Order: sequence, then C-alpha cells, then structure tokens
Amino acid sequence: MKLTAKNEDSDDKKWLENYWHRLMYELYISYLYARRGGKRGTFDEHKFEVFDFIHLYSLMEAIKDKKYYPSRGTAHIIFNPVIREIFAAAFRDRVVHHWIYMLIYDWWDKQFIFDSYSCREGKGTSLGVLRLQEQIVEAQKEYNERVWVIKLDIRGYFMSINRQLLYKRAVWGLNQQFKGCYGITYELAKFCLHEIIFDDPVKGAKKKGWPQDWRELPRTKSLIFQLPGIGIVIGNLTSQLLSNIYLDQLDKYVTRSLGWKYYGRYVDDFYFIVPESMKKKAIDDIAAIERFLKRLGLTLHPDKRSVQPAERGTAFLGAVIYPTVIHPGKRLKKNARKAFRDFANGEGSIETVVSYIGHMKYMKHHKFLSSLCEEVGLPKSFWMQYEK
Repeated sequence: MKLTAKNEDSDDKKWLENYWHRLMYELYISYLYARRGGKRGTFDEHKFEVFDFIHLYSLMEAIKDKKYYPSRGTAHIIFNPVIREIFAAAFRDRVVHHWIYMLIYDWWDKQFIFDSYSCREGKGTSLGVLRLQEQIVEAQKEYNERVWVIKLDIRGYFMSINRQLLYKRAVWGLNQQFKGCYGITYELAKFCLHEIIFDDPVKGAKKKGWPQDWRELPRTKSLIFQLPGIGIVIGNLTSQLLSNIYLDQLDKYVTRSLGWKYYGRYVDDFYFIVPESMKKKAIDDIAAIERFLKRLGLTLHPDKRSVQPAERGTAFLGAVIYPTVIHPGKRLKKNARKAFRDFANGEGSIETVVSYIGHMKYMKHHKFLSSLCEEVGLPKSFWMQYEK
C-alpha cells in the first residue's frame, strides 16, 4: 500500500509539489481508509465528517508543528473468540494511524519473513493453517524421518511489550527506509510514532460495558494493571503492524540464528518443525528462545507449549493439523456452534455463519456442519449453499 497520487492532471501534480499540500492529500486518503474501516456509523466519525476539510487541515497543522497528540478513546471488553480488552481510538487518531501505516507498511512487509501470517495483505489464519501442513510434509520428505512440531505461545504479548524497545525498533526501520534522505516525512513519521507508541490510553479513557465484564478479565490481559511504559493497545491498526515489527526479531532469531527452516508465526503463537534426530537440540533451543524473549521483556506461556510428533496433530489457529488432513479445533467448533444456534434462534446474522463455513473450507468439516445444522433445527444440508 503506497501513498501516491495517480492520474492527476498537470494542475493537480503542480499542487502536490508543495509538501504540505501533499501531506493534506495523504491525510485525506487516510481519512477515506479510516471511514471504510467500519467506524462510519459512530458519532465520533460523523462529527469529523461534517467538517472533514477543517478537521483534516487542523490535523495536518498539528502534525506539521509537532503538536499532535492522541485523543482519549473508549475501552470495552470482547469475548469472542477469547476475552480481550479493547481500547478504541478516536476517529481523528485513526486517520493518523492509517497515514503512518501506509507510509511504512510496504517497507516493513519486505523485511518480514514469508511465514509471518498476522495482519499482512494476502495472508491470515487460513494461510497459516495450510502452511503448517505444507511444511510438515516438506520436512518429512527432506529429513526422511519422523518430524516433531514444537509450538509455543508468548504470555500476555500485547500487555508485555516494552514501549521504549518497540520505539527503538520502529525508528531503526525508519532509518533504514529513509536512509540518505532524512527529510520532513522522516521527521514527522518519527514524531507520530513516538506519540502513538508512548501514549497512555488508560488515562482518560471512557469504559463501556458492564462492570462484571472487567472483573472477568485476567490482569495479565489488561493495560490497566501494567507497569508504566509497558503494553500497547489491542485493536489499533498501528498496533497490528507494530506487533509484527517487534516480533520480527524473534522470527529472524529462530530461522537465522538457530537455523530452523520450517517455522511460522501468527501474532504471539509460533511453531517450528524438527526431525526426530534433532529433537534434543530443539528442546534446548526452547530455553534459548526464552532467553532471547527476556531481552524483549517477554516470556513464554508455561501452559501453552507442545512438543509432539506431527502425526498426532498440532492445534494452531483454530484447527488441528495432521500431515494428511485438517480438522476444526475445539474452540472453532464451540464458536461455530454458538453462531449457528444464534442464527437459528433469530439472534445472529447469516454473515457470521457464512464466515465460519468459509473458515472451515480447507478442513474436514462436512460431518460436523451437517450434524450441527440438525442440532440447531436447520436442514442438514443448509451449510452447503454457502460453501464457495
């Protein structure tokens, strides 16, 4: 994704030659992307849209003078697929998030390893599941022996990120991206990244939802209970990119320093595949990974790690992956069952049901979906009309 103007006539190009005009144009494009992101029905967005040019010009002036600072957002709890704390940024800040994202995404995307699947264009959970199976098969052929899948998880990832280390890594990327041309764009991007990363979203945030929702949230999953300078919000566009930037260091460490060829990661959930003859080294490398993560202020989750032969199945991204077949996982089945039941009772949407059908497209799901339809009172073949 690039911030470029296409097909302008000569007057438009001349207008864009002025840097501040171009920044205004880029913020306008970012504004259009932010509107498209599903927040168009909010009062905050409507208020911005009514006088959009005035708000965009004011935002441009604030960035230009380095007086921009994030506004106060709202906080709420979501329960699907797991309980999480979400801080929703003000619409004005979402525009800035899109501007930063479009400015640095392409450069960073080229630095990431192929098998980093989270929040990247053309990738996602489906690719992550299929790639794990593909890598298992490739590893079996290459090593010509039994292979083991080692799967690990980082405890409270977003809540544990050290903002100072994150900013240092983000600035390293800017220095590489703009090497030899540290101009206005570089300075403004560096300034905005600083304001976004070091902002404390807890201060002044308005809580939405029932009080008991917050009581059910573990402290390790809440920014409210973290030390100063630790943790970033879940949900912001920049957080998605920054989380990949932070763990790109882990990806390079496992694949390059430790030398494990068959590896993949989705957010804080990652795996590597090893031959049985190197199993002892691989287990020793788990300790090395723990030491590496400690330098980033992160720890492995003690209860979410597995070391087992590939033929026993590996739970990853809602699926259980075997060398020759993929099955829906327990959580995926549970959430799909709720979606179908809610739809059958008139409380849910067909779009949610279809999304689960699509997610199971590459899995052995026919028997499960047919029995699920019967269970909630829908025709046994109901799901088939929505499978593409």
